[in-house]
Amino acid sequence: MDDIEREPTQLYLISPLDVAGAFPERLARALDAAPVAAFQFRVKDLDQHEAARLAEPLQKICGDRGTAFIVNDSISLAKRLGADGVHIGQEDGTVEEARKALGREAQIGVTCHDSRHLAMDAGEAGADYVAFGAFFPTTTKQVKHTAGLDLLEWWQAIFEIPCVAIGGITPENCGSLVAAGADFLAVSGAVWNGDEVAAIKAFHEAMAAVQG
Repeated sequence: MDDIEREPTQLYLISPLDVAGAFPERLARALDAAPVAAFQFRVKDLDQHEAARLAEPLQKICGDRGTAFIVNDSISLAKRLGADGVHIGQEDGTVEEARKALGREAQIGVTCHDSRHLAMDAGEAGADYVAFGAFFPTTTKQVKHTAGLDLLEWWQAIFEIPCVAIGGITPENCGSLVAAGADFLAVSGAVWNGDEVAAIKAFHEAMAAVQG
């Protein structure tokens, strides 16, 4: 075992693309069901004004419950909202740009797919976490990269920066990721495609079964 005492794996909830209508109530129910460390606001093809309008009630729901509010892709939207952080892909700007715009306290995460090289680069640039995936088939987004459990084990053995596992994760298959060393499980479809309260509780039960 490594010398660093790992914190228990936590949930990192990603929004569906449609966050209008009754979604704020669903988010509140999900966050009240059991602890969720972070919520990522992920919308596509909206202008920033509309995205900000949709984000604001969700940001308040997260803030009231101590859940970090992370904006996907857009450093400028994260700055406009005063979000807790931003999650950037390989084409969404650099860690340095995000840090300059959002400040020292912001949580900056980077998508690293299945690449050790990208993850090391992100860590050296000052990222607060790296995200690996997809680990399982997913319908949330098109999968171009498939990651293996050995990637999580390698990262945990060498680096202190947390790693996030993403891609097709369900309560039924998450145990192997927890055991391999995922600090966070990024989940979306498994929660929003059904009963969000039952799903959040099921994830916690599955993680506890591995972590004791």
